[in-house]
Amino acid sequence: MTQKLALVTGGLHRVGAAISARLAREGYELALHKRSAAEADPVLVEALAETGARSHRFAADLANPAEVDALIPAVTQTFGRAPDLLVNNAALFAEGGWADLSAAALAEMMQVNHHAPVMLAKALVAASEGAHRPAIVHIVDQRVRNPVPDQIAYSLSKSALWQATATLAVAFGSRARVNAVAPGLTMATDDYSAAQVERIAGRMLLGALPSPAQIADAVVYLARAEAVTGQTIFVDGGAHLTPLGRDFVALERD
Repeated sequence: MTQKLALVTGGLHRVGAAISARLAREGYELALHKRSAAEADPVLVEALAETGARSHRFAADLANPAEVDALIPAVTQTFGRAPDLLVNNAALFAEGGWADLSAAALAEMMQVNHHAPVMLAKALVAASEGAHRPAIVHIVDQRVRNPVPDQIAYSLSKSALWQATATLAVAFGSRARVNAVAPGLTMATDDYSAAQVERIAGRMLLGALPSPAQIADAVVYLARAEAVTGQTIFVDGGAHLTPLGRDFVALERD
């Protein structure tokens, strides 16, 4: 039996690496997208070594439409078939409220976080026609349910990708399944103190923040769920159920 093939954008680092590692352990071959040359996170290196999963790296700047258009053909040529699963994980992030917003910044954010995932989905469905029905999983953000004024360009782009999930599910019909995972705060950056993260976790309905492995669990479920399309799984400790008013980084500051 031919192993299934997954393309994970931004698949070498952070949550993307956790998703890729889990897919390797699920028996997938991996097309690992990156923007530029970089080493994989240890969690992925370990999974590839343990499983022996076939993998190949593909460099593409998602801000460049031509490089987006070339990605699915490159993966198909390398592996001899189109992916069974596309995980649109890569994202551009930037600080700034509405007063800082410029048309150029918004256009770049929309290109990377919305246009590129949509065009990759379109290309995958076209490449898979008559061969198999692929699964597409967008990684969005829990803030799409309760918008915040922070990181306004990022917030707008993730909301657009969230809306695209159901729209593409309808448009593709039986040709592909399209779903989304909406994480909460998962891997805190240096902008957070450990005490702040603990206090934020305490504000979640479940009293805890999600782990990268739990995001990967949701992706794997949606990859398998043959009767599910147009759905979003919020993996956020319950954050989307209670309006927070601000982004996590602005909460419970020291």
